[in-house]
Amino acid sequence: MGFEELLEQVGGFGPFQLRNVALLALPRVLLPLHFLLPIFLAAVPAHRCALPGAPANFSHQDVWLEAHLPREPDGTLSSCLRFAYPQALPNTTLGEERQSRGELEDEPATVPCSQGWEYDRSEFSSTIATEWDLVCEQKGLNRAASTFFFAGVLVGAVAFGYLSDRFGRRRLLLVAYVSTLVLGLASAASVSYVMFAITRTLTGSALAGFTIIVMPLELEWLDVEHRTVAGVLSSTFWTGGMMLLALVGYLIRDWRWLLLAVTLPCAPGILSLWWVPESARWLLTQGHVKEAHRYLLHCARLNGRPVCEDSLSQEAVSKVAAGEQVVRRPSYLDLFRTPRLRHISLCCVVVWFGVNFSYYGLSLDVSGLGLNVYQTQLLFGAVELPSKLLVYLSVRYAGRRLTQAGTLLGTALAFGTRLLVSSDMKSWSTVLAVMGKAFSEAAFTTAYLFTSELYPTVLRQTGMGLTALVGRLGGSLAPLAALLDGVWLSLPKLTYGGIALLAAGTALLLPETRQAQLPETIQDVERKSAPTSLQEEEMPMKQVQN
Repeated sequence: MGFEELLEQVGGFGPFQLRNVALLALPRVLLPLHFLLPIFLAAVPAHRCALPGAPANFSHQDVWLEAHLPREPDGTLSSCLRFAYPQALPNTTLGEERQSRGELEDEPATVPCSQGWEYDRSEFSSTIATEWDLVCEQKGLNRAASTFFFAGVLVGAVAFGYLSDRFGRRRLLLVAYVSTLVLGLASAASVSYVMFAITRTLTGSALAGFTIIVMPLELEWLDVEHRTVAGVLSSTFWTGGMMLLALVGYLIRDWRWLLLAVTLPCAPGILSLWWVPESARWLLTQGHVKEAHRYLLHCARLNGRPVCEDSLSQEAVSKVAAGEQVVRRPSYLDLFRTPRLRHISLCCVVVWFGVNFSYYGLSLDVSGLGLNVYQTQLLFGAVELPSKLLVYLSVRYAGRRLTQAGTLLGTALAFGTRLLVSSDMKSWSTVLAVMGKAFSEAAFTTAYLFTSELYPTVLRQTGMGLTALVGRLGGSLAPLAALLDGVWLSLPKLTYGGIALLAAGTALLLPETRQAQLPETIQDVERKSAPTSLQEEEMPMKQVQN
């Protein structure tokens, strides 16, 4: 008897599993609240050099500013420079006299804003950009804050992946909750940019525990038939978190209070762990038979399953535990030992990098769409719901490979088409951005399903860990790519779209998994690359319903 047979006896999908999904919904909601928080936390409002001595009630303030601030090529007043000395304007009497003498022919000298900046606080009362003047020459530090955060997520994914296999999912989920709460409060109390960057990086590491632990803790209590449905259901909590972020950001305009608001829900999350069960499958691999037996009986009781004492006795569970313990622990090197598995792993790495890079590149850039930041965030969240429905239909009828490639291609085309739209056509730019967001979310949802079906059971968690690791690398580089607009204004969109296009082409190199039985071993994966006649002799493929 294996664990799947035990799970079938106690109920693989019932009130016990639904309660588990509900209890683990909070971490999924918290993730977008923190991952996309820089949209509000690091927003850069309109700003200009601080100019001491400006009249409080100056009737011609624009004229006065023109005497102190140079104009950009697009005609707007500079945000980062001021004149070394106030200039006499050509339409003034003094300016006309100087112009007649030829004194205005030379370009006036400009200097950086040595006395700080003045910010438009009509939309944001405070952000980290206004707190520490992360604008102009320092704008890279503002973008780097997001990169530091995602770098922390990357490191945390590796650490929590190993530690949760070593010490258990539930215990490490408690560590993630407590760490996120403490570090989030420390970030909100930061007195310098350095302190903020360090605490946000560590917060990203703590939040990685949610991304690594929550999914296995749900799926390891679900039977195979309901895992896809539960996975799609759980992914809607991310969308809910995105839409909630728009509301919270609209109500709270100060970055410290905003950070506090998205961190404090960790406190009830810690209390909810009292009802979250440990993974019985993990307990059996560690030899904790009594505890696993207790959880299985509790599962059967909540699901209303009458369990036979002989089939679910402690001795029967011990036999299953013995079978689970003899399985060798997988290694990341196993993903590259055989030709076909190596091909799958390399392609998945490229796909996941492209999915994350384009998704966060689009999600964190909500400017120039003709809407305010709150409306854009709400729209970006709302469009994810129909995209998940389309993914569900597409993977069933068009297949996983074409859906993955098609959604990435759609993302790339959305980026590319926006390059052709002039800045005056804001409505078209908004439509294209929303379409790109829908395609990128669809690509993200498909990637989870497709990748889990490509890897064999013995390496499925390891393969997902590798792809998630590379995906976080793409997410950490996405904010920095936005700085390429200093080289060429269109270069960031070209980069995001180009990477998405490369990932789309790579996805076509992967094998289709629709209606195919999931591989159990490495040998199952390698047999699929053998000639058809040899496959029929060694292991005929079973066809299963989706």
